[in-house]
Amino acid sequence: MTTPFRDLPSVDHVLADRRMQRLIEEYSHEAVVGLVRTEIEAARGALKNGHQAPAVDQVVLSVEERAAARWRPWPRPVINATGVILHTNLGRAPLSRDALKAIEQASAGYSDLEFDTESGKRGSRQSYVARLICQLTGAEAATVVNNNASAVLLGLAAVAAGRDVIVSRGEAVEIGGGFRIPDVLRQSGATLVEVGTTNRTYARDYETAISENTAAILSVHTSNFRVTGFTHSPSMAELVSLGNGKIPVLHDLGSGCLLDTSTFGLAHEPMPQESLAAGVSLAFFSGDKLLGGPQAGIIVGDGELVATVQNNPLARAVRIDKLSLAALTATLVHYIRDEALEKIPVWRMVAESAESLESRANGWTKSLGDKVSVVAGHSTIGGGSLPGETLPTSLLSLNSSAVAGGAKALAARLRNGNPPVIARIEDERVVIDPRTVLPEQDDPLLTVIEQALTTKH
Repeated sequence: MTTPFRDLPSVDHVLADRRMQRLIEEYSHEAVVGLVRTEIEAARGALKNGHQAPAVDQVVLSVEERAAARWRPWPRPVINATGVILHTNLGRAPLSRDALKAIEQASAGYSDLEFDTESGKRGSRQSYVARLICQLTGAEAATVVNNNASAVLLGLAAVAAGRDVIVSRGEAVEIGGGFRIPDVLRQSGATLVEVGTTNRTYARDYETAISENTAAILSVHTSNFRVTGFTHSPSMAELVSLGNGKIPVLHDLGSGCLLDTSTFGLAHEPMPQESLAAGVSLAFFSGDKLLGGPQAGIIVGDGELVATVQNNPLARAVRIDKLSLAALTATLVHYIRDEALEKIPVWRMVAESAESLESRANGWTKSLGDKVSVVAGHSTIGGGSLPGETLPTSLLSLNSSAVAGGAKALAARLRNGNPPVIARIEDERVVIDPRTVLPEQDDPLLTVIEQALTTKH
C-alpha cells in the first residue's frame, strides 16, 4: 500500500539543488539543513490534513524565503512617509551624512576613544564631546550616557539617593515605553515628594515641602502632552531662587532642542541654554530628538555635580558607546558651524517650506498620474516634542478605491514593499507626506507606490 508521505522530497534531495548550495555558501550547512528539515516537517503536517506533497522546487523556494526573512540585516531601512519627523517606532532622528561618516571611521579600525595621543596615557571618552556641549550650551561641565532615561536615573542616583526630591504633581508623568518619573525616582533610591495639583503648582508649594531631607527639586518638561486652560507652574528662575544655592534644581528637558522652534512657526521648546542661564544645577536631554543625533542622554550643569554624576558606579553601566559618540560629536559640530538647518535631516525637515513640499508632491504626480492627487495637510514633530504643534504640508493622496480592502489594504501593500513605505491613513485615504521622505528616497518610493496601486492581489 502506497502512502503520500513517500512523495515528500528527502533532505538530501533538496540540498542537492544548486540554489541550496548557494545558500549554504552564504550562511552555513548546519543552518540551511535546519531550515530544510523545518520545511519538510511542515509539509508532513500538511499531508496529514489532506494536502499534497510539495515538489522539490516548492521546498527550495520556501527555504529561500525563510532564510531571507530570518537572516536579513536588521533593523531594515524603511521610508517614513507619515509626516511625523521624530517617529519613535521608526528610529527617531535620521543622521546627517557627516554623522554616518563619523560612525564608519570610528568602527572601521581602532580609535583614540580612551587614549591621549599627546601624553601616551589613558584618556577619557567624555572630554572631547563635553567641550563641544559646553561651548553650545554655556554649561560649566557635561557628560554623556546612552539615553535620557539613563541620564535622569543616573543624576538622581548620584545627587539624591536616600533623600527627598520635590516634583510637581503635574510633572510626575509617564512618557513613551512606560518611563514613569515616580518609578525612576524609586529606582534611583530617592523619595518622591509630590506638591501642587495636576494643573496648578506654585513656588510656595515647593517652599512648604522643603525639609532637611530635601536633596533636590526636579522639574520635568511634559514633552508628550499639554495641559491647557486653568494652569500655573513656577518659572525656572523661581525654583532656582527657592534652592538658594543649597538645594540643586534639576531639569529634565526631554527633547534637547538647541535652536529656537518659534522661528519656524512652532511653540517654543525649552532649551538647555535657557535652563542653565536661569541657574539650573543639572539639565538632562536627549540626543536623538530635536538635537538630531544618535540615541544619547546628555547631562549639563554645575562642575562639581557633573563630577559627582561621573563618579557614580551606575555611570559605567549606562555609558555611551563609541559609535553613538562619534555620531553625536559630528552632529554637535554642525551646530558649531551654524549649518544645522542644511546638514541635520530633522532640522531640514522642520525648516522646509510649504511651497517646496507642494512642488515636490506635484512632481510625484507626474509619475503616478490620475492614481494620486495632492491635498493640503499637516506634519507633526513627534518623539515627545511639541505636542499638538503642526507644520503645513502637501500630501500625496492615493486612490485606494480600486484596491480590494480599501485604505487599510493599500497601506499594508506599501508596508510590504521593497523598501517598506510607512504611510498614514487620514479620512479613509492613504496619504504620503513628502516632509519626512528623504530626497534620495523619491525613486524607490514611487516604485513601491506604483506597484501597490497596480498589483492585483
